[in-house]
Amino acid sequence: MMAPETVVTVDHNKPAPQQAPPQQQQSGALDWIKINVEYFKTPPGILKIIQLVLGILCMALGTPWASAWFVFVAVTSFITTLMWSFVYFLSIREALKIPINWVLSELISTSIETLFYFIAFIVMFTTLYGNYGRNVAAAVFGIFNTLAYAASSYFLYQEHRTSSSPAGTA
Repeated sequence: MMAPETVVTVDHNKPAPQQAPPQQQQSGALDWIKINVEYFKTPPGILKIIQLVLGILCMALGTPWASAWFVFVAVTSFITTLMWSFVYFLSIREALKIPINWVLSELISTSIETLFYFIAFIVMFTTLYGNYGRNVAAAVFGIFNTLAYAASSYFLYQEHRTSSSPAGTA
């Protein structure tokens, strides 16, 4: 049995076929993410960075056997602030088209964290168990973080008030 032959003829007089234009990149599942570093150059963004750094110090200095409440407040505040930072960093507010009042939600969260930090640093100051110097240092950083959360709450309140007031009455 013989193998079939393949014949190729080349016509040099025909113009070369045009190459297809490069296809546009297919849209992926994460195309909605837009990195927003500019937010962290604004006062609310700088406050978030300060809150995270002070939160790390509060978690490191606060000891659960001295005040479990202080450590609980430091950890939960750190986690929620980290989540809000990712919301702004990845522009999730702008990407999601769901009816959430983002500013009011963050205002409530930050106000509660302010109140809890206020209670927590007082509790930490009154705790005599364990390393007293470390407790005082944790409480001092707790005061600073209380002030940072209070300032953040103030900025959010201002933003909420201007966004919810009718046009022309702000």
